[in-house]
Amino acid sequence: MVIKVENLVKRYGDLIALDHFNMELHEGEVLGLLGPNGSGKTTAINCILSLLKYDKGNIEIFGKPMSPDAYDIKRDIGIIMQNVAVFEELTVYENTDYFCGLYVTDKKKRRALVDEAIEFVGLKDFKKFYPKKLSGGLLRRLNIACGIAHKPKLIILDEPTVAVDPQSRNNILEGILRLNKEGASIVYTSHYMEEVEQICSRIIIMDKGKTIAAGTKDELKSMIKAVEKVTVEVYQPNEGVLTGIRSLNNVISAEFDGEMLVVKCGKGSHNLMMILEHLKANDILFGKVYSEPPTLNDVFLEITGKELRD
Repeated sequence: MVIKVENLVKRYGDLIALDHFNMELHEGEVLGLLGPNGSGKTTAINCILSLLKYDKGNIEIFGKPMSPDAYDIKRDIGIIMQNVAVFEELTVYENTDYFCGLYVTDKKKRRALVDEAIEFVGLKDFKKFYPKKLSGGLLRRLNIACGIAHKPKLIILDEPTVAVDPQSRNNILEGILRLNKEGASIVYTSHYMEEVEQICSRIIIMDKGKTIAAGTKDELKSMIKAVEKVTVEVYQPNEGVLTGIRSLNNVISAEFDGEMLVVKCGKGSHNLMMILEHLKANDILFGKVYSEPPTLNDVFLEITGKELRD
């Protein structure tokens, strides 16, 4: 077991940020940690890293109790947080060397590790650049290089792809999978559900400080009622269309998203045909039609609710 968290409680006065939170990370996993804003993700990570005191519970990393002075454990952890944390007055190479030097004192060994980390994130041609000269995507990749140069066994990434272009996002995701193949166990938080589906072998959804669902993406999808989502472009959307669709067998919900009719259905082999036949029978004009299984985003919204969070 790489991380084991049992009944973790963290209070801020009357606010309970973590309410008997439980979490496990097994060796070789890429674990997605999901939750709405304010669900307790960042608090949980800070407690796991002993950056924050907690009121109750147990935290073990690599089978040992975690504490602020557990430097033997921390030496094998790499942290890449959402906010880029590098020194503006140091170059790409100097930044990576500095952070690697916190763990590796041998200069020859450190030089090889720094070169490897910079090569890994694709910054070989930018070694002498200062952070202010880098694009947002390159800056994120520098942040990752600084966090992984010492070859940690456990890597925690807190929304590393925020506000980067698609090419940089793809580069970062591919890099995370390579790190995992090379032996690192990874905790990954993100609001981009498609990223989590792409790279995570197991997922935890938390809300109000608790674990409310856990499993593989297929296991999570099996927890919700809808097994098929049908989307139809309707030229004259009105409430009458929704009323008729909602009355059909297997239909769980029907809503308009602009001119797109979105219907969630339960188990049934002819859901799409049933919906289209109803539209035709009622002379409702329609265009593009899509049918797809539920996404992780559908699971997330059904489990945590659709209301906006601060």
